[in-house]
Formats: sequence, structure tokens, C-alpha cells
Amino acid sequence: QVQVVEHGGGSVQAGGSLTLSCTASGLTFDNYAMGSFRPAPGKEREGVSCIYWDGTRPVYADSLKGRFTISRDKRKKVQDLQMKNLKLEDAATYYCGVVEYRYCSGPSADPVRNWGQGTQVTVSS
Repeated sequence: QVQVVEHGGGSVQAGGSLTLSCTASGLTFDNYAMGSFRPAPGKEREGVSCIYWDGTRPVYADSLKGRFTISRDKRKKVQDLQMKNLKLEDAATYYCGVVEYRYCSGPSADPVRNWGQGTQVTVSS
């Protein structure tokens, strides 16, 4: 049974940093790209970032480039999302997703086969 679990959510002041971690078990981690998602106006979830199966070629939503960094550790089977200079509008529930393919067409372009339960990020002024 596939399990996707996020960790690291919490509360931070605007301008602060937070790192979200995601573990995936019950599947061959290297067979899939991994992505991070959050709700957006009119959308249940929108892609924040995605990273290829081998940890290369990260892609980001345009508005987040330079502030968010996605990475993955093959050995630990963990995907991390480092978030810096957080803004009030970054507050959301963040979801980790196992992408259907090994590659990322874009931060939101590819179907997700498994979702995590979500972790809450609160940003205060």
C-alpha cells in the first residue's frame, strides 16, 4: 500500500523560512517524479514545484522562483521543499504528490497518482 506523508508544516512570520519534507513508501521511489502542491483560487490544488525522478531539473511556478527550492534524496526516499522569504499569501495546506511519470512537464502539468494528507503552513505578519 502506497503511503505519502508530509512533515514540517507550522507557523512562521512573514520573511521567515520553512522546510517541508515528504516520504513515500510502498512504491519504487525512483520510478516517479515528485511534486508539491497547494490550493489556488478556483483550483483545488495547483503545482508549486516538481522534480524529476533522479533529482534533476526542478520546475517551479513562476511566482515562486527564487524563493522555493525542491530537492529529493534517493537513498532516504525523501522529497524536500525549502521555502524562504515566506509571504502572507504563501499560507496554505501543502500537499506532496507522487507524479505519474518520471519527468515533470511543469509544476502542475502531470497527473498525480498518490497524494499525501497535507501539512499546514501559516504565515503571520
